[in-house]
Amino acid sequence: MEQMRQDIDSIDSKITDLFKERMETSLKIAKYKKDNGIPVLSDTREKEVLHKVSEQIGEPFDGYARLLFNTIFDASRSCQNNFLARKSDLAQRIQTALEQTPQLFPNKAVVACQGVAGSHSQAACEKLFEVPSIMYFNSFEGVFNAVEKGLCQYGILPIENSSYGSVGAVYDLMQNYNFHIVKSIRLRISHNLMAKAGTKLSDVKEIFSHEQAIGQCGEFLKTLKDVKVTVCENTALAAKMVAESDRTDVAAISSKECLDLYGLELLKKHIQVSDNNYTRFICISKNLEIYPGSGKISLILSLPHVPRSLYHTIAKFAALGINLTKLESRPIPGSDFEFMFYFDLEASVYSPALINLLSELENQPETFVFLGCYTELI
Repeated sequence: MEQMRQDIDSIDSKITDLFKERMETSLKIAKYKKDNGIPVLSDTREKEVLHKVSEQIGEPFDGYARLLFNTIFDASRSCQNNFLARKSDLAQRIQTALEQTPQLFPNKAVVACQGVAGSHSQAACEKLFEVPSIMYFNSFEGVFNAVEKGLCQYGILPIENSSYGSVGAVYDLMQNYNFHIVKSIRLRISHNLMAKAGTKLSDVKEIFSHEQAIGQCGEFLKTLKDVKVTVCENTALAAKMVAESDRTDVAAISSKECLDLYGLELLKKHIQVSDNNYTRFICISKNLEIYPGSGKISLILSLPHVPRSLYHTIAKFAALGINLTKLESRPIPGSDFEFMFYFDLEASVYSPALINLLSELENQPETFVFLGCYTELI
C-alpha cells in the first residue's frame, strides 16, 4: 500500500506539472485570440479533443477521462476569460457605488410595503429601519413601481419561505423593473387562525389568507372539513377583511400583531407546518448601494438554449471558489421552454477576479442583470 501511494504521489506530481504547462499554453492561446478577435469557446475543438481522448484511453476509463477533460476545459476557459475580460459598465457602477454609499444603512426612510398595517412586510421593514415612514400598496407590483418611479426610497418584498419555497410573483416581476437589492432579512413567521369575538373553530366556513401562508399551513387546513379557503393579497388584509365583515363564520390566517390591531380573537396559534418557518425579505432601491460588509450577490441571467450552457456558467463560479447559495429558474414569457435564471452567491465585489467574471457575463449577448451586493440579517 505504501509503495502504491508513493506511485500515486509521483503520478500526481507529473499531472500537476503538465497541468501548469497546459494552462500557460492556454494563456498564450488567449493572447493570440485577443490579437485576432477569436472567441474563447471553440465547441468543435473541444468535441474533437474529447473524441480523441475517449478513443485513446478506451474502456473502462473513457467516461472518467471525458469528465476529467471537461473539467480541464472549464478551468482553461475560465483562465482565458479572466485574461481577456474587459471592464464593463457594471465594473464602473460597482466602483461608484462603493465610493458613494454611506458607511451606515439609514435608520429613516420612506418605504413601500405590500398589504396593510400588521403585515409581515411591515414587521421586516421595522427591523431594518428604526423610524420608517411606510406607504402601503395593494400588490407586489405596486411596491416595484413606487421604488422605480422614486415615490419611495426603498421597498420591502418577500422573496422565499423556508417551508413553501420562492414567492413566484416577485421573481416574475423582477424581470420588468429596474431596482437593486441593498439589504435582506430573515424573519421568523408564526401563523395564527383568528376570527371575530365569539366565533368558535367549529363555526368557521371560510378562511382568508395569502397563498404563501395557506401553503405553509397546509397540514392544519387538511384537518378542517367543509371549510372554503380563499386567497387574498396579504395576511394582514385577510385579518382586516374578517374584522370588517358582517359574517360570523369567517376567519383569517395572520400574524399575532393583527389580533389587537383588528380586534380579533385567537382560535388556534402556530398552525404553520414547521416551527422553524422563516421568510426572507429583500429591501430594494432604485440606486445601486453597496454597504460595508456586503458579501451576498444576486444576479439574473439568461443562457443560450444549447446543451451544457448552465453547466459552463456554474463552472465559472466554481473555478473562483464561489459558493452558490441559490439557483432558481423561471420561464421567459412568450418563449418556447426557455428560462431566466436567478443566482444568489457568497462573494465580495472587492475581488478583481469576480469583477472580471461579472464583466464577462455582462458582455455576453444574453440577458444579465446585477441585482445587488448586500448583507442579510438573521
